[in-house]
Amino acid sequence: MQRLAIFDLDDTLIDRRSAVSSAVASLCVARGFEPAVGQWLRTELADRASPTNFARLRTAFRLHESAEELWREYVDLMAASTRCRPSVLEGLAHLRAAAWTIAIATNGPSDIQRAKLAAAGISELVDGVAVSGDIDVRKPDRRLLELAAARSGLRLSDGGWLTGDNPAGDIEGGRLAGLRTIWLRVRPWPDGLVPPHHAVDDVTDAITILLNESPE
Repeated sequence: MQRLAIFDLDDTLIDRRSAVSSAVASLCVARGFEPAVGQWLRTELADRASPTNFARLRTAFRLHESAEELWREYVDLMAASTRCRPSVLEGLAHLRAAAWTIAIATNGPSDIQRAKLAAAGISELVDGVAVSGDIDVRKPDRRLLELAAARSGLRLSDGGWLTGDNPAGDIEGGRLAGLRTIWLRVRPWPDGLVPPHHAVDDVTDAITILLNESPE
């Protein structure tokens, strides 16, 4: 019997926004950058991050550091700034103990997403990870969810659950892939999308829903 739970990472299992703010502040202090650099980066990195952001930064502020050098430093600082609350880690452990297979499907470059997963202590609690940078597709593309299931030893076609904060990328993507969905209410729900199966204010509530789900 398949019991697959796929989770988004950023702003679902971890607080990405706080980590970005901390990492940018640390980068600016370490490099002696002016405040305008930090403000620019916070805006640029608000939704996603990649080496391209730092190539644009280098051009905008005429920095002598290479984009690759700045990116690598940012990846390390993001890992150092990323935390997963103990209650969330405990919830994931309870899911595994209850015979759930846990997968991560996350958009972003492979290096930074895996660094965050390891630093947060999540890697050791999941069965498979699929990052959009692995195959150059992003949610809501079902291929990323298929990869997450396959790397966990299961098939997406046999069903499961997806928990995430992004209405279009996570919830609509999960629905179109045949999954049941749990939405974290961290942003407004857009008009025109089919509602999720459940809406919660905290990922621990989503885990509780899964733990109470009867085996089929």
